[in-house]
Amino acid sequence: MDAGIFKAYDIRGLYGEQFNEEDAWKIGCATARFLPSLLRGYERGQANMQSICVGRDMRTHSEPLAQALIEGIISTGTNVIDIGMIDTPQMYFAINHLGTCGGVQVTASHNPAKYNGFKVSGINAKPVGADTGLKDIEHIALALLHTKGKSLGSVVKQDLTQEYKNHVLKFLKPNIKELKIAVDASNGMAGKMVPAIFGDLPIEIIELNFEHDGTFKHEPNPLVEKYLRQLKSTVKKNKCDFGVCFDGDADRLMMIDEKGKTIGCDLMTALMVPYFLEKESKSVVVYDLRSSRIVMEQIIKHGGTPRRERVGHAYMKKALRDSHAIFGGEVSGHFYYRDSYYTDSGLITLVHMINIVSSSETSVSELIKPLRKYSTSGEINFEVEDKQAKMEELTKLYSDGQIDQLDGVTISFKDWWCNCRPSNTEPLLRLNIEAKTKELLDEKLSEISGLLGKAV
Repeated sequence: MDAGIFKAYDIRGLYGEQFNEEDAWKIGCATARFLPSLLRGYERGQANMQSICVGRDMRTHSEPLAQALIEGIISTGTNVIDIGMIDTPQMYFAINHLGTCGGVQVTASHNPAKYNGFKVSGINAKPVGADTGLKDIEHIALALLHTKGKSLGSVVKQDLTQEYKNHVLKFLKPNIKELKIAVDASNGMAGKMVPAIFGDLPIEIIELNFEHDGTFKHEPNPLVEKYLRQLKSTVKKNKCDFGVCFDGDADRLMMIDEKGKTIGCDLMTALMVPYFLEKESKSVVVYDLRSSRIVMEQIIKHGGTPRRERVGHAYMKKALRDSHAIFGGEVSGHFYYRDSYYTDSGLITLVHMINIVSSSETSVSELIKPLRKYSTSGEINFEVEDKQAKMEELTKLYSDGQIDQLDGVTISFKDWWCNCRPSNTEPLLRLNIEAKTKELLDEKLSEISGLLGKAV
């Protein structure tokens, strides 16, 4: 087992090269030894509290990896509820619905087909990352010398499709419009879940890449613009109201307007602000610090409390819980909901977008138009060996700005701002810039690129 598969938020790597079924057994055993430690302070009398949910995505090696993982879990005497081939948000639902001590989803999310991995969640579907237990699981797994053990726990298979459908659709408003929506499932789990959940609604769905045989027509990463070409063409050709593209495990999505133009996920957050704050005007809304200033402006305008947070689902989910925020949005396409256990969901985001578009008399492009107030660079990566030194140089160059170090360094001026943060795993600095005008954006991007060096 390559220790490099243990990342900040999950376990992920090249199947057959960095890990295999034997390693999956060890990870299962280690996870079952760790998760019960999170139960301190909880009532353990619930029937499933000593059980772990296991699910998997559609990759060709996910089923054998899930089976090996299950065998490792039950070797410790811990029971397993096998909920089959599901999208990752259904795992979060299952943990809460069934009352287990946690769950593991076998998935590599948006990575190419040769990758796989494990997303570990604790009680109430709280994320288990490097700072909240994944390092403990890593140490236990790497210390195991064998993959033998009696099956001391039991395995029960359970199909939660109907219960999950009820949960997702409880957010749908009555009397929605008969919309036409193009959906690119990226040959991922949305190809199974969208028909199961939305098939009975008065909506025409044009299906793209719904086959889920473990291969991908395009990589299942909706943030890469070239992977949206087919969706954009389909939206315009079929005169759709809008289009969405899911990632591989369907916890993220990207939205396209009726003209085939990409809508940044921070603008999607801004679009949802009045929709959510209409219900609770003084609620907190969480957004990641790469988001456009329009997000904060919208929150304040509609009476909410903005909370700016570090990048990453573990930080976003914790911020939502800590502030009891009604929802949160991340530039990466993760959207989080208090009423769905403070977790993210691509399908629930689609429901909310259907509600918003149904209640409007204008097109999606017109809804978004006033939110396109600023010019943004998007995230640009720079290859940098001494990341800290470069961030210090950047801070010194713009020392007259407002500076904070919530995540990397953010430098703010009245008419522009930038954030520069280091990658956790690579010699990269990630830069985001926003300015009031395209000319100012180009000027600042040129200045900062000269300092940071080679963009990759």
